[in-house]
Amino acid sequence: MRYTLAVILLVVVALTATQVPADTATRPAERFGAAPDELGPLGGGAGYRRIIDKGDVRVATIDELLKALKDARVGQVIYIDDKAQLDFSVRVVVEKLVVEIPGGVTLAGGRGRNGSEGALLFSDVLDTRPLIRVTGPNVRITGLRLRGPDVRARLDELARVYNEMGREAYYRFPVSDGVISAQPGLEVDNCELSGWSHAAIFLQEGARDARVHHNYIHHCQRRGLGYGVCLDATSAVIESNIFDYYRHAIAATGRPGTRYEARNNLVLANAVSHAFDMHGGGDRKDGTTIAGDWISIHHNTFQVSDQVGIKVRGRPIEGGEVHHNVFLHTDLKDIYRQSSGDNVRVYRNQYGHDREIRD
Repeated sequence: MRYTLAVILLVVVALTATQVPADTATRPAERFGAAPDELGPLGGGAGYRRIIDKGDVRVATIDELLKALKDARVGQVIYIDDKAQLDFSVRVVVEKLVVEIPGGVTLAGGRGRNGSEGALLFSDVLDTRPLIRVTGPNVRITGLRLRGPDVRARLDELARVYNEMGREAYYRFPVSDGVISAQPGLEVDNCELSGWSHAAIFLQEGARDARVHHNYIHHCQRRGLGYGVCLDATSAVIESNIFDYYRHAIAATGRPGTRYEARNNLVLANAVSHAFDMHGGGDRKDGTTIAGDWISIHHNTFQVSDQVGIKVRGRPIEGGEVHHNVFLHTDLKDIYRQSSGDNVRVYRNQYGHDREIRD
C-alpha cells in the first residue's frame, strides 16, 4: 500500500513543473507544480537532508520512551531505534496512554537513512485519540512512522447512519488522531503517517506557526472525517508532502484565526472528497460566512481528477490566492469552488494534460 520512491519520482517528473523561458537573463524561470527542493524529495525518505543520526537519549521500548520523555530537557533529542516497532494498543485500552512530548524536545527516527523506514509507533485501537500529544512549544517530530487503527473510508456503513442521525453520527463511532497539538512552533517532517480516521495531524487553537513538511501522509479517509492535516483556529505552512487516500488532504474549521499556506505538495489521485478544504460559517452553524482568515495554495500538483481540487466554503476575512498549481481538470469549477464570496484570487495555474496556463 506504499509507493516506492522511484515510482513517486517518476510521477513528479511526468506531472509537475513546467519551465517557461525567462524574459530576461535576470528573471527566474516560472515554475508550476511541486518539485524536490533544497531539503530533498517530496515526501521525505531517502535523500532527505535533515535526517538526525543520533540523539541525547536512545530508546527501543515503550517504557524507555516514556521515561526519556518524562526526564527530557529543552533542546534534547530522543532517538527511537530504527528497528523498534512500538505497539501501544493494549496500553491505550488499559491505561488510556498518550505519548506526551514536552516543549523544546525532538522525537526522532532515521527514516530514509541507509534504507531505514524509521521506527514504527502504532495502535490498533479505534479510539486512539491521540497517539501523541504535544504539551509544550517548539517540538519537532521527525523520521518516524505513525500508524493508526483505521485505513478504511467506511462509505457504506456511515452513509446509512448519517441519513438517520446527521453529521454528528460520525463522532458516535470511535475516531483516532496521530498527533494533536495546541502549542506553537510544532514541526513534523520526514514522517510517514497513515490510518488515522480523524486526522494524521490535528492542529488545535494555540498551535500557531506549525510547519508540516516532507511527509508521506496516506489512508486517512473515513467518511465525514479523514484529514491528512486539520487546523482549528490556528496557522501552518504545509509543504513538500505527498498525500494519498484521503478525504481531505488538508482541512480547516474556518474559525477566525485559521490560516494556512499549502505549497509544493504532491496530491495523488485516491480521494474520497475534495483535496484542500476551508470550512465556512455554514458548516459551524455560527451565523457567519467566515472561512478562516486567509488561505494560500500554490505550486502544488493535483493528480486527483474525479473530485474537486479546492473548496472554500465561505469568505476568508483577508482573502487568499491560488496560483502556479498543476491540475488535471480542465474546467475551473472542478478546480476551485468558493461559496459566499469571491475574494480568493485564482490565477496562473496549469489545466489539463496539455498544461494550458490560465490567468
